[in-house]
Amino acid sequence: MHKQLKLLVSGLGVVAFLCVTVGLYAASSVPDVIKMENKAYKKHKRPIVEFDHKKHSEDYSKKHPGFYKNGCGECHHDENNKPLAGLKPGDDVQSCITCHKKPGDIKGKKAKGLSKKQKLDYQAYAVHENCRGCHRSYNKKNKLKSKSPGYAPTTCKKCHKK
Repeated sequence: MHKQLKLLVSGLGVVAFLCVTVGLYAASSVPDVIKMENKAYKKHKRPIVEFDHKKHSEDYSKKHPGFYKNGCGECHHDENNKPLAGLKPGDDVQSCITCHKKPGDIKGKKAKGLSKKQKLDYQAYAVHENCRGCHRSYNKKNKLKSKSPGYAPTTCKKCHKK
């Protein structure tokens, strides 16, 4: 009886270890394509962007090593908008809305008189600034026009595809 109890406890220990290990791996793995939807939005005004994380983090960084000098920090930054140094694929990072807490974008009359920092409180504004800013820099550095092959999109419909 004592031997069976030891065997049962050992078996449960192995199962618990495997569950924790798989859970940690699943929590830190990043899907190749991230659907940029957030529960903070009751309704989306445009089609959801499907962000190709693998293409940006692996393919583009290999193809353009000088441009992606901050690696994962090109997109993932601290509260002062400084790249998070030393990030690598699988590291735990915060979702944009963790810091940019207000759902939606801010523009037009609503944005008038607000500082850049105040505008960055809006999640969609912050994401758009981050993506478009990088895309504009990339296009400028590579002298790409909107019809050029490899042009990084900067307009709504190029990312928010139906």
